[in-house]
Amino acid sequence: MALNVIMMGPPGAGKGTQASRFARERGLLKISTGDILRDAIKEGNPVALAAKSKMDRGELVDDATMVEIVRHRLTQPDAMSGFVLDGFPRTVFQARALDVIVEDRRNGPLVIIDVSVPEEELVRRLAIRRICSNCGTGADPFGASATCTKCGGALVQRVDDDQQVVLERLKVYERATRPVLDYYRMRPTFRQVNGAQAPEIVARELDAVIDQAANGSDVR
Repeated sequence: MALNVIMMGPPGAGKGTQASRFARERGLLKISTGDILRDAIKEGNPVALAAKSKMDRGELVDDATMVEIVRHRLTQPDAMSGFVLDGFPRTVFQARALDVIVEDRRNGPLVIIDVSVPEEELVRRLAIRRICSNCGTGADPFGASATCTKCGGALVQRVDDDQQVVLERLKVYERATRPVLDYYRMRPTFRQVNGAQAPEIVARELDAVIDQAANGSDVR
């Protein structure tokens, strides 16, 4: 049976890092909407090309288009053993559509993880986050180096990590995502993890609660 996971959490919660780690260690496909959209455009997928045209015009990609792109990706052979979704679903419409996709796959339950971190901690983390000015690689937040370990470029703060911008991003996330969390919250496969802890502790808790939820245990 496949292990199907949604990793949710606000900017700065570390969900992307944890999603990548979990997928790598469990041999699962890690899917972010940005990655699959870029891949689908490279493949010449008509739906993705239409989405690219919208983005090029400065328009948002609509729910139905994103659902179709995700649906196509989840039907590929390398997704059959399971997946970790990062950045999808973002709306209740997308969440309902994902339920249908998972039901059609008939291959394991959907485990939903909310990585929760207090706002003040998120602001602190994002204020110290750095990326390489040359290649764009994210720096280790716990590292002491002032240069990129990948190319040696200087590390700089992301433009959207300014405190006021961060606070607005968190408000937008709360408004947009709260209905999705409410949609999932009462499910037996929904779990919340304290993401304000050290990464290795968060990782251990994630592993435990995902296994519990996937195996039908109600232990929190």
